Amino acid sequence: QVQLVESGGGLVQPGGSLRLSCVASRIRFASSAMGWYRQAPGKERELVASVTTGGSTNYADSVKGRFTISRDNAKNTVYLQMNSLRPEDTAVYYCNAKLIGILNSFWGQGTQVTVSS
Repeated sequence: QVQLVESGGGLVQPGGSLRLSCVASRIRFASSAMGWYRQAPGKERELVASVTTGGSTNYADSVKGRFTISRDNAKNTVYLQMNSLRPEDTAVYYCNAKLIGILNSFWGQGTQVTVSS
């Protein structure tokens, strides 16, 4: 079974930074588009950032200029660097993998990010 394991979440003050990591196993990582999603209490899960197999990136308008997604295929890892964090960024952040040719995508267990003074 595909396994995605997120890490790096925690409590940070407004204006601070965190770096999330997602390590994938039992998947053709280099052939998978990767994404970071988040879900805040009472809200729908939303796409934060994504990166294609070719390295092209997309970001939600709310995080443009503050967050950066990257991937290291040699380490089967995708990262989300989060700077200038705001209380509105508080959510559970999930890693997602989509392998072309397979209908379902795969999810990690999530990691909590809390931005508060």
